[in-house]
Amino acid sequence: MKITLKLFATLGDLLPDEAVENAIEIDVPDSATPHEIIDRFNVPRSMAHLILHNGVYVGPAQRDRSMFKPGDVLAVWPPVAGG
Repeated sequence: MKITLKLFATLGDLLPDEAVENAIEIDVPDSATPHEIIDRFNVPRSMAHLILHNGVYVGPAQRDRSMFKPGDVLAVWPPVAGG
């Protein structure tokens, strides 16, 4: 199935060259989990501070659960310092 992966801030550098505006459409298995997807793109789990699935926060305990449907969006932000 196809979903959109968005990696923000410094994580955007981990996306392939064909990504547009920090986003890329990817094929994932129906059983894919957020952790499996970020692992596939070499995002260190410690750097995946904020993960949203269709705009809804995915807590650490939920990141190893399958939750995607075609057309969904997974967005990931690193920890950000400052105020």
